[in-house]
Amino acid sequence: MINSISTNKYTDYSWDFRKENTKGNTHCFHNYPAMMIPQIANRLLENYATHASLLFDPYCGTGTSLVEANLRNINAIGTDLNPLAILIAKTKTTLIDLNNLSENISKFLTYLNDRLFDTTNIEKPDFKNINYWFDEKVMKNLMIIKSFIKTLEDQKLRNFFNVAFSETVRESSWTRNGEFKLYRMNEKQIRKFEPKVFELMIKKLDRNYYGLKEYTINLKGNAKSIIYDFNTVKDIPDNLINNVDIVLTSPPYGDSRTTVAYGQFSRLANQWLDISEASKIDNMLMGGIKRKEFNEFEFSILNNVIKKIAQIDNKRALEINSFYYDYYLSIKNVAKTIKKKGYACYIVGNRTVKGITLPTDEITKSFFEMNGFKHIETIIRNIPNKRMPSKNCPTNIKGKKSATMLNEYIVVLQKK
Repeated sequence: MINSISTNKYTDYSWDFRKENTKGNTHCFHNYPAMMIPQIANRLLENYATHASLLFDPYCGTGTSLVEANLRNINAIGTDLNPLAILIAKTKTTLIDLNNLSENISKFLTYLNDRLFDTTNIEKPDFKNINYWFDEKVMKNLMIIKSFIKTLEDQKLRNFFNVAFSETVRESSWTRNGEFKLYRMNEKQIRKFEPKVFELMIKKLDRNYYGLKEYTINLKGNAKSIIYDFNTVKDIPDNLINNVDIVLTSPPYGDSRTTVAYGQFSRLANQWLDISEASKIDNMLMGGIKRKEFNEFEFSILNNVIKKIAQIDNKRALEINSFYYDYYLSIKNVAKTIKKKGYACYIVGNRTVKGITLPTDEITKSFFEMNGFKHIETIIRNIPNKRMPSKNCPTNIKGKKSATMLNEYIVVLQKK
C-alpha cells in the first residue's frame, strides 16, 4: 500500500501565463473544453525533453502537446476517443500548401454566391432532434457549406474546412455557447438569435489560414505527428512499448458526464460531420461505464476519499471509483511506453465532489510510483485561462454552490 505524499510540491505563479497569447500558431483553430495552454507544454518540453525524439499524449484532445513537440522538431503520437478531437489534432499538425488553400477558400466564396438561393440536390442531415437545435434557415446555410466541403478531393483540405465548419455548427446552433453541456437557449434568446452562418465560416477559415501560416513559418524541422483512436485503458500498441522519451498530457478531470462533457460539447458537430453514434461518446471515455462494485486501490488516501463520498452519495462514489479504476489501468499501460529515464508530465485538476476534494495529483503520483517511477516535482498553478466553471452545485440545492478547480497540478515523474 502506497501512502506517501509529495514532498517537492510548490506553487509557482510564473506557470499561470496570465498575459500570454495562448492562440498562436494552429492553437487558434477550434475551441474545445479544458484545453492545455501551449506555454505549459512548451516549458515542460524545454525542461524535460532536451534530447527527446518522441512524445506521446495518451489523451491528446485537440493536440496542444503535439503541436508544441513538432515546433521543437520532436515527433509526436497522440490518441483520443472523440472523433472531433482527432480531426482537430490532425489538422493542427498537418501542413497544407498555402497557395492551394487560398485558392480553395476563394472557390468556396464563389460557391456560396452561386448556391445562395439554390439548395436543390443538397442533402439534409438526419439525426435526432436536429430541429430542436437549429433554425431552418441556419440548416439550409450549413447544408450549402457541407455540400462544398464534399467536393474537395484532397483529405487535408477537407479536414481544414471541416474544422472551421465544426465550430460554425456549434456557434450557429441554439446551444448556450458558454456551456460545455448541451443546454438550449430560452425562447427569448432564440427569438433574438440570428447567426450569420456564412460570415462565421469565412472568419474561421481566415483565422485558421493565418494560424497555419504562422505554424509553417515556425517549424524548425521535419517532425510529424500521428494521431490514433486507441483506448489506453484497454491496451497500447506494441510499437510504443519502451520507445517514448516523454509523455506530456492533460487527462480528463473525471468521468465526462459529471465534469467536462467532451461528448456533449462535440455532439452537434460530430452529427453534422456524419460521425456514427455521436451521442454515445461520453460512454466511451474514461469512467464512462459505471462499475457495480467498488474496487480497492493500493492507495489508502483514495480509498478513504471514496468511502467518505459513499456515505453521502453511493451512486456518485461508484462513478468516481469507476473513473479512477480506468485511470489506473490507463497509467499502467502508458507507463510501459516510456523509456528508462524518460518522463511523464501530467497536468491534472483536483475536483471537488460533495464538498470533498479528490487529490488527483497525489493519485497520479501514486499510480506511476506503482509502475516503476520516481516523483520529481509537482508544480501548482492558477488556471486563469481554461474555460471551466468556477463554481458548481454539488448538493443540487438551488443557490448552494461551492468552488470547483481553481488550480492545476503539473505532476512530473521519471522512470527508474
